[in-house]
Amino acid sequence: MPRVQYGDRTVECDREAILRDALLDAGVLPHNGGAKQLNCRGNGTCGTCAVAVEGETSDRTRRERWRLDFPPHDADSGLRLACQTRVEGDLSVEKFPGFWGQHVDQPPVTEGE
Repeated sequence: MPRVQYGDRTVECDREAILRDALLDAGVLPHNGGAKQLNCRGNGTCGTCAVAVEGETSDRTRRERWRLDFPPHDADSGLRLACQTRVEGDLSVEKFPGFWGQHVDQPPVTEGE
């Protein structure tokens, strides 16, 4: 069973689980501030669940590439949409500041910010 490290939390989930669902099932929110209530609920259209991911995941979906290719995101940032990313092995996940988590030039936020 893959393990997802998010801050000081470790979440176990099934292989091929959607990262956003695995985090939410464990009570971990992949959103900042108001995006906790104002998000697309996993449809890949808002971009508020953008996170940095290290480890084994699925390839980017067409929808994910589309959303991360326009502001406030930057296609070169390396971010992934948690709602479009499937867990294929152990992962390390970081969330950055900003409504969309787009400020990759700043230190990662801790859960609950």
